[in-house]
Amino acid sequence: MIDLYYSPTPNGRKISILLEEIGVSYKVIMVDLTKGEQFSKEFTSISPSNKIPAIVDRENNQFIFESSAIMLYLAKKFNKFLPKKYYWEIHQWLMFQTSQVGPLLGQAHQFLYFFPGKSKFAEKKYMDYCKRIYETLERRLENNEYLVNEYSIADIATWPWIARHERHQININNYVNILRWYKDISRRPAIIAGYNPMGKKEKIPLS
Repeated sequence: MIDLYYSPTPNGRKISILLEEIGVSYKVIMVDLTKGEQFSKEFTSISPSNKIPAIVDRENNQFIFESSAIMLYLAKKFNKFLPKKYYWEIHQWLMFQTSQVGPLLGQAHQFLYFFPGKSKFAEKKYMDYCKRIYETLERRLENNEYLVNEYSIADIATWPWIARHERHQININNYVNILRWYKDISRRPAIIAGYNPMGKKEKIPLS
């Protein structure tokens, strides 16, 4: 049994989707970020950075925080979605998600979606970042069904961020390769189940 400390953000959904894909039993423990529950003593003991997601593997009492570390842990433990043949390619695209897709698109949410009109400089800066990220993914997917040769944790990590394309002020229809990849993944039963494992049921965009 895996305890998943979760909130319905792209990083939270990465892990609920991966757990659904693996098919392992898990318990969702909602962390209400609006109430500051991530700063509770209990959660801090599991996630020193006070960020979701985090997991506790009850089989061995292993605590893991940081979403990419969790994904690597689960993929290795259950031998799923991290084939040895493409190990380093998958790592590269997972790190691309960790270092660029997540942080830069996350900042774009702040300036383009939550608090527009605060800074023209910041809005242009993050709009340009968004375009560069989408262009990078578009080129990669031109001749690849997935980010690597097989569906992997790199796709699972990236997909929930692209699900927020409207917040990035990106017309996903202009990126035909991303759109094909995104829609194909959106139809997977584990994506549908993992998108809303607890709480308010949100519709998957374009689904």
